[in-house]
Amino acid sequence: MPRERVKREKLSIVKEKPHKEIFYFDYSLLLVMMFLILFGLIMVYSASYYEAMTTASIGDPAYYVKKQASATVIGLIGMYIVYRIPYQTYRKLGYIPYILCYIVIFMIIPFGYEANGARRWIELGPIRFQAAEPVKLGMIVFFANFIYGYRKKLNSFKTMVIMLALTAPVSFLVWQLTENMSSALIIAAICVVMIFVASKDYKHFIALGVAAVAAAAGAVYFIVWMAENSGADATGVRGERILAWLDLESYASGKGYQTLQALYAIGSGGIWGKGLGQSIQKLDFLPEAQNDMIFSIICEERGLFGGIAVILLFLILIWRMAIIASHAADLQGSMLVVGVMAHISVQVILNVAVVTNTIPNTGISLPFISYGGTSVCFLMVEMGLVFSVARGIRVTNYDE
Repeated sequence: MPRERVKREKLSIVKEKPHKEIFYFDYSLLLVMMFLILFGLIMVYSASYYEAMTTASIGDPAYYVKKQASATVIGLIGMYIVYRIPYQTYRKLGYIPYILCYIVIFMIIPFGYEANGARRWIELGPIRFQAAEPVKLGMIVFFANFIYGYRKKLNSFKTMVIMLALTAPVSFLVWQLTENMSSALIIAAICVVMIFVASKDYKHFIALGVAAVAAAAGAVYFIVWMAENSGADATGVRGERILAWLDLESYASGKGYQTLQALYAIGSGGIWGKGLGQSIQKLDFLPEAQNDMIFSIICEERGLFGGIAVILLFLILIWRMAIIASHAADLQGSMLVVGVMAHISVQVILNVAVVTNTIPNTGISLPFISYGGTSVCFLMVEMGLVFSVARGIRVTNYDE
C-alpha cells in the first residue's frame, strides 16, 4: 500500500465528529414556575371568592382571580420579551437602573396611592403598581453589572463597603417613603446575597451577620423594656408587632389577631386538609387571606402535605436556577440569576416564617401564589432574565 494512502486513512480515523452548538432551555424550570402560577390562581380564587362575593362594591366571586390572571398574562408577555433580549445588553446601561430606582421611589410623593393605611402604590392614570417591585428588579440588574465591572476587585474591603453604601439609601427610602419595611429588608437581602456569592472573602460577611443579629436582639430587648416601663403604646406599631410575636395570645384581639387566625387555619388542616374550597378561616376570620396569609389557607385546605409540597416546588425552582447560575457564560449572567434566586428564596422564607409566627408579622407575599398583580408581573420579568441567561449557555451536540 502506498505511504500516502496509509497516511490519509490514519487521518480519517482521528478526524473529529461533526458537532454544533445549540441553545439551552430549562423546561423543568418553566414547568415548575407555570405549575406554581396555575396553583396560585386556584388558591387565590379559593381564598378570595367569599370576600369578593360579600363585598358590596365588588359582588363578583371571581373578581380577584380575574385581576390576577390578567396580570399573569402581562407578566408572561414581559417574560418572553426579556428572554429574547441578550442579557449582555444591560451592561451598556451602567448606573441607569440604579438612578431609575430613585426615580420610581420619589414618584410616590406626587403620584402615590394610599390603600389599607399605607402609601405604597404609584398611580399613573389607569396604571397602578407597587413601587418596591420595579426597584427590586432594578437593583438586581444594576448589581449584576456593577459586580461584573469590579470583578477583579471583589475581594477588596473597599469594594464591599461601596456596594453596601449603594444599597443602604435605596432600602432606607423604600422603608420611609413607601412605609414598606419588609420590601426594604428584601432589597437589602438581595444585594447582600449577590455580594456574598460574588466575593471569595467571607470574614467580612460573618462580622456583618453577627452585627445584624446583635442589632436585632438589642432592638427586641429595648422594645420589651420600653413596654414594661412605658406601656405597649409607646413602642409604636412595629413595636406592638414584636410584642405580639413574643406573646401572641395577649394580643389576640390586636396585632396578633391575623397571625393567630393563620395558626388556627394551619392546625385545623391536619395532614391532608379539609379539601379545596373548604376553608373556614377565609370566611371573614382571617384578614387578607388571598394575600400575605395564603400559605395558611393552603395548609388548611390541602393540609401539611400541601404546604410541604409547595415548599418542595420552590426548592426545585431554586435548584434549577442554581444550575443555570453555575453554568452561565459570564459573571454578569451568573449574578443576574443569583439576584432572582435571592429575591424568591428570601421572600418565601420570610412569608412562611410570618405565617407560622417564627418572626414578627410583616406584609410579605408568597411568590407566584399570593394575590398581587405588580408582584407576579415583575417576578415573571425576573424569570425572563433567568431564561435569557440560560439561553446564553452553549451545549455541544455531537452527531452520531
